[in-house]
Amino acid sequence: MTARVLVVDDIAANVKLLEARLTAEYFDVVTASNGPQALEIAEKGQCDVVLLDVMMPGMDGFEVCRRLKANPATHHLPVVMVTALDQPSDRVKGLEAGADDFLTKPVNDLALITRVRSLARLKLMTDELRLRATTGRHMGLDDPLAAAIKVGGDNGRILVVEDRASAAERLREYLERNHRVDVEPDPQEALFRLADDNYDVAVVSLSLSGFDALRLCSQIRSLERTRNLPIVLIADPEESVRILRGLEIGVSDYVIRPIDRNELKARIATQVRRKRYTDKLRDNVQLSVTMAFTDALTGLHNRRYMETHLRSLVEQASDRGRALSVMVLDIDYFKAVNDTHGHDAGDDVLREFARRVRRTVRGIDLVCRLGGEEFVVVMPETDMALAVRVAERVRRAVCEEPFVVLDGALVLDITVSVGVGVLEQPGEAPDAILKRADMALYAAKRNGRNRVVADAA
Repeated sequence: MTARVLVVDDIAANVKLLEARLTAEYFDVVTASNGPQALEIAEKGQCDVVLLDVMMPGMDGFEVCRRLKANPATHHLPVVMVTALDQPSDRVKGLEAGADDFLTKPVNDLALITRVRSLARLKLMTDELRLRATTGRHMGLDDPLAAAIKVGGDNGRILVVEDRASAAERLREYLERNHRVDVEPDPQEALFRLADDNYDVAVVSLSLSGFDALRLCSQIRSLERTRNLPIVLIADPEESVRILRGLEIGVSDYVIRPIDRNELKARIATQVRRKRYTDKLRDNVQLSVTMAFTDALTGLHNRRYMETHLRSLVEQASDRGRALSVMVLDIDYFKAVNDTHGHDAGDDVLREFARRVRRTVRGIDLVCRLGGEEFVVVMPETDMALAVRVAERVRRAVCEEPFVVLDGALVLDITVSVGVGVLEQPGEAPDAILKRADMALYAAKRNGRNRVVADAA
């Protein structure tokens, strides 16, 4: 996956080394030589993961991390401390400042790339939630980002999955002062409990006997109910390869035996806070969408939501130098459907059309009904060539299978015309992109309908 990594170190040789390693794995890299410069880059939204040196003159890495986590605009950024400090007390200090992990110098290449990929995936999962929550704020709702960063990391519900009684009791003892802790020795039963109950963190021993702990982690990630549940591995020092494999499949964090009580406490608190943060954003998104921004007929976002959210997406793409495309879709001869078969048939067509479009595009793409038979799809990180391919997929998904409406009493052949426009320069007005896509749509209509036309201006 592509991500932009901010490397912060006052020693140029260290920066060059990390930059070379990350670039070789196709990450984009930006650099900063001091704390204030790093804070400025992060606040502008120009990075996805921060690799932060601890020992810097002036503002050290701990203070930079604290400031990143205290700012609603940068609170969600994953931070990895890169340091020669290797004592548990140093790790605890960094975790309490908000760091997501530590890499000890000299940095192991495999650990570096695996951890950055894992945290970049985590960032991607929260980005859309934050963006949509921000849209709700623009519409006059309470600021969800400011509220979300105030959540605490205590009194969470923790399920410990450990089949050795003595080890399970030690973990319970370490955690129960700050959390409500359950222990489950059976991995399969643990999966059921996690799916049925509202836990904040799963703590899984990597040394389960008779069962592959990583398979349990993969199963947790595969269930809709537990897909976003934080998972913390408890591992032995010699299990580094399996730890890295765990991070690749979605494990959130890990603690190495012998367990330092304070480090475990800090890491679990971080995961509880992160889950509550995303839960608050998700709740806010659901509330705002339900209240104000959903088209009742199709379940898609409406024009009001699209206009504000498109503005946010264009600003984000401009700030990061990324591509963005817009499709405008119009169902061909839709008025004839209403006139000939009635509005109930027309409504069925609109609902099925929305379902097919949503099924064909990505989850991160924004699908909206502008009104009547006109729809818009906004596609972040998508250039013109890719947007045209996606538009063709949508067109085929509509025309290649008849629409069955009125509870099966009527079968209709439906087609769609599509116009595509792209963000041409940073800071461009969203209306300009929409206008170009709209003009391309008109060209598609003039040229015979049931086709895709891309704006080439």
